[in-house]
Amino acid sequence: MERTPAPSRGQRGQALSAFVAVVLTALFGVADLVIDGGAKSAARAEAESVAAHAARAAVDASALFRATGSPIDVGEVRAAGARVLADRGVAGEVTISAGEVRVSTRITTRTVFLSLLGITTLTSEGDATAILER
Repeated sequence: MERTPAPSRGQRGQALSAFVAVVLTALFGVADLVIDGGAKSAARAEAESVAAHAARAAVDASALFRATGSPIDVGEVRAAGARVLADRGVAGEVTISAGEVRVSTRITTRTVFLSLLGITTLTSEGDATAILER
């Protein structure tokens, strides 16, 4: 029976180098998920929150018109929602149709690890709808 020769010192080093490369790649992948994924998730929550706040502000602006029975000034209601977006520095649109205020927002965040792959920003969106009661 022949004995298999023990691996030489150089072969062990190559195997260790390959293992370290695989582990580091996995570590960067996990870090990317945690950091860039977390930032995108936080941006989405912020986009949803700002959209809801803007929709509420628009409906609140219509309260005086509803209370006095006068026709709702759509421009003023839309402007109230747009002011919230501007105050928070969030891009978005406020639309009013069929008795509803709809607000759509977009927040762009810069990436940390994904920028190594050429993806420098991630965009998150939020939407909210509020009913204009008469």
